[in-house]
Amino acid sequence: MKLFLFDHCPYCVKAMMVVGYKQLDVEYVFLQNHDVQARIEKVGANLVPILQKADGSYMAESLDIASYLDQIADQPMLDLARLDSVINEWITKTKQLSSALMYPRWLKIPLPEFQCDEARDWFTQKKTQTMGINFDTAYYNTAEYLNRLHPQLEKIDWLVLPSERHNRLNYDDINIFPTLRNLTVIKDIQFPATVRQYIEEVSTITGIHLFDDVAV
Repeated sequence: MKLFLFDHCPYCVKAMMVVGYKQLDVEYVFLQNHDVQARIEKVGANLVPILQKADGSYMAESLDIASYLDQIADQPMLDLARLDSVINEWITKTKQLSSALMYPRWLKIPLPEFQCDEARDWFTQKKTQTMGINFDTAYYNTAEYLNRLHPQLEKIDWLVLPSERHNRLNYDDINIFPTLRNLTVIKDIQFPATVRQYIEEVSTITGIHLFDDVAV
């Protein structure tokens, strides 16, 4: 099987988490960010991640892929979600801030989906339109954004560490970890101790790398 993805995409990380958690034999293929046609040819839409199954067919939608991978050989390992509404509310509330902090930084670190000028330019244009400000301005305002994001991180008091549940993961982890993991690209971010421990534990269990070494 092959998984077509971007390293910075939280939806892609959801699928990658299951691959690592179950130690599945899945090849990662990193697409260039601007190559919309490569996605449309496979699933008829500009979506990632895309899973190519063993029979050669393709499927999209991150949670559908995560569920499919978890059900392989009829041996599911993921427990049910319990905090859907809480997690979705937190992600929605912080999305504007986290996007302004992360978008400029994705082009400042070596990511496989930005290996050509076309990919970088396409991303810059699309995300600048989304934010309503340019990347330089967003990056310059890092301190202001972090001052607003840090109190929201302190409100994450609902996490249960994997080490407190026999290192088992559930769909809550699939939903929240990708966002928290991506925030590690911000050099000056200050995670509450439990949140940081959670990120490190899930990273170890799934094999998903963090961005600490290249954070800016």
